[in-house]
Amino acid sequence: MSLQSKPIIVFGETLIDDFPDQPVVGGAPFNVARSLGYFDCAPLMISRVGNDATAELIRADMQRFKLSAVGLQTDRHYPTGRVKVTQDDSADKAKHHFEILPEQAYDYIDSQLAIAVMQQTSPVHGQGIFYFGTLAQRNPVSRDALYSLLKQTQALKYVDLNLRAMQYSLTTIEQSLQFADILKVNEEELQMLAEIYLDKPKAESEAALDDADIQAHATALIKLFKLQAIIITLGERGYAYLDEAGALLSSASEPVKVEVVDTVGGGDAFSAIFLLGMQRGWPLHISLQRAHQFAAAICGVRGAVASDAGFYDQWQQRWDAETLPAIESSGAKP
Repeated sequence: MSLQSKPIIVFGETLIDDFPDQPVVGGAPFNVARSLGYFDCAPLMISRVGNDATAELIRADMQRFKLSAVGLQTDRHYPTGRVKVTQDDSADKAKHHFEILPEQAYDYIDSQLAIAVMQQTSPVHGQGIFYFGTLAQRNPVSRDALYSLLKQTQALKYVDLNLRAMQYSLTTIEQSLQFADILKVNEEELQMLAEIYLDKPKAESEAALDDADIQAHATALIKLFKLQAIIITLGERGYAYLDEAGALLSSASEPVKVEVVDTVGGGDAFSAIFLLGMQRGWPLHISLQRAHQFAAAICGVRGAVASDAGFYDQWQQRWDAETLPAIESSGAKP
């Protein structure tokens, strides 16, 4: 199957993290789209920016990462998304505080425009992959646009909950899970879902879940929401993947050594390479391994994406040089 017949659509926020010293382009869905773009995946990014100078930073990054801007809407009233970042130097170690501003352009993604561009990009609704998160669902306008798209496509639906404090509701979580085919969460989010839906008490300490708890929680959630699979990212401990057939894959035997600079965008990098593997037809365990390795490497550079194109080139060369085993079925629809 060609890459063109298995398009990837990414829906959600494009924004600017306003650090005291400089603006940094971000947004979890945009982080995913940019990594995919550098590997010539040509994802369709559906988002909305303001009619302002800040939007030009978004557009410049789209061009740098070889992304089409056809799905990027322009709002004449609301500004390009911003996150105000301040630094607290009073603590022993400088700490950043993030204020996600309300009433931003990505809160007002137009449903009709989004549907039209999706139909142009993916006229065969049964093909492809659709990625979405939760931040762009905080406003009913973008939320309704997302649900309209999800109802019109039969593409595999991959949701990264990526929960941000005070930016989601339980209804948003449940609707996302009802739509999802593959759910990606981190360990904290898995514990939160277990508390909400499985009546599991919240842990009194920050102790990590053991393997048995991870498997039990994931199994129950797969059954409850009729998911094809769950991916749990576990920080330095890697990942765990469980599918509806009960197959469990983890990175326990795949330690990755990396000097962490920051963890910003690590989960987004994981999602991007996992989706890239699905598009290219990599065997499931290879997609997971490569996603794990690439995410660890992103944690070794500053920011959610690398500034040097050579960073991506070395990964592509490495993957091109590797001999893949026969493609195995993941149980996921194309």
